[in-house]
Amino acid sequence: MNIPTFDLNGKVALVTGGSKGIGYGMAEALGHYGATLVISSRGAADGEIAVSQLKEKNIAATYIPCDVTKKDQVEQLVHQIVEQFGSLDILVNNAGMNIRKPLVEVEENDWDTVFNVNLKGLFLVGQACAKQMIKQNYGKIINISSILGTIGMQFQTSYAASKGGINQLTKVWAEELAPHNITVNSIGPGYIITPMTKEWLSDPERSEKIISSTMIKRIGETSDLVGPVVFLASDTSKYVTGQVLHVDGGYTAR
Repeated sequence: MNIPTFDLNGKVALVTGGSKGIGYGMAEALGHYGATLVISSRGAADGEIAVSQLKEKNIAATYIPCDVTKKDQVEQLVHQIVEQFGSLDILVNNAGMNIRKPLVEVEENDWDTVFNVNLKGLFLVGQACAKQMIKQNYGKIINISSILGTIGMQFQTSYAASKGGINQLTKVWAEELAPHNITVNSIGPGYIITPMTKEWLSDPERSEKIISSTMIKRIGETSDLVGPVVFLASDTSKYVTGQVLHVDGGYTAR
């Protein structure tokens, strides 16, 4: 039996929203396992800081700014990656944002803003990368969803709807792209401690409620996503497609 490995040497990986939080953590993991790494986000300063931090860990990375809601910028991003590195093998489609409000307070602009980034942006990046991967007859697309794409929770009207849309896009894309040797899967994180969520999760009552809802009895860390993203990016998962892998300490299984 020829056993595949988690080795990503020779693969070119793009992580959108890769300068902070879980995006940065997943980018670091792919780079650690040998991928040629490109990270992208809107904030150039954050991107350059991320590249510098990765360099300190002996991980080479290239930062390319991109607003995922702008089709021309997305297409230029993919073009630049292929021109510079010759291929684009792995996409971690991670850029996202949230506006938490009760249903009756959600403004039309709130809805549009969340959907523009979380769903339209994910679509634009996925489409542009798929076109290149079809040419190569190879690719790994990993969409970053959330447990809120599967379960309901108050004050998450636009966010949960966008993440549910990601789960459905994952299934549709998986079927369309399978003939081209491209797998498409989603990772649905639970609550993960990041610089963006740290303050929100610091509320004792809120954090205890989350902890008590998990089987593993703790809030997640970015390191908990290393195994799942490397698995789905590598050839160890070549028979896995159209799936949503929840990384949530058992939250959604209860």
